[in-house]
Amino acid sequence: MEIKSDKPQPLQTLFAEVAPTYERVNRALTLGLDVRWRKKAARMAAEGGGDRWMDVCSGTGEMAANLRALAPASALVVSLDFCPPMMAQAVAKPAGRAISFVLGDVKALPFADGSLDLITLSFATRNINLSRPVLVRTFAEFRRVLRPGGRYVNVETSQPRPRVVRALFHAYIKLAVRRIGTMISGSRDGYAYLGSTIPRFYTAEELAAILREAGFSEVRFKRLMFGAAAIHLARV
Repeated sequence: MEIKSDKPQPLQTLFAEVAPTYERVNRALTLGLDVRWRKKAARMAAEGGGDRWMDVCSGTGEMAANLRALAPASALVVSLDFCPPMMAQAVAKPAGRAISFVLGDVKALPFADGSLDLITLSFATRNINLSRPVLVRTFAEFRRVLRPGGRYVNVETSQPRPRVVRALFHAYIKLAVRRIGTMISGSRDGYAYLGSTIPRFYTAEELAAILREAGFSEVRFKRLMFGAAAIHLARV
């Protein structure tokens, strides 16, 4: 699916700038925990089976590669993203040979109703959270393309419940994200934006409520690192 506009959107431009160093920055900022969290989410996602899996906002394809390693050999694994330079990083990985890549928009997925068993999204929900109503509609679009019994797995930063822990987490984000991200990537604007989205994102309970509002059932979540991140699992 082609992106509708020939002119890159600002967010596309930011991600294009950080694509070559995106994974290195993530490792530095999380001390490598983002790798562990993605793998944990992928294992949770794979437990439900099925043969048509898709990772959206797939970026450099880390989660898609995790899914490919866990999926049945005959399963279709799709990696969907809106930024060609990020997708180029994913295509170049060894796992890319066994993954189908789609350039597309999560707000209008190029798939029929009830055609997929699984959708995953890792550390990009903040980027599609233009507002709560927009996020509800986007989650509803995910639900549309999932089969009955299909599941959606979301791993994202969250908000620690203890006030002291939350304050320390926000202080770290304020001090580290722009500084480390700019130092490694050279993109000051990219990591100024990415850092600004973390303190404003929802608690685990709020995100679960948004998923239910979008029509998902059996929504549950697991907090990670004292609540600094969370994995949500929702079913159709």
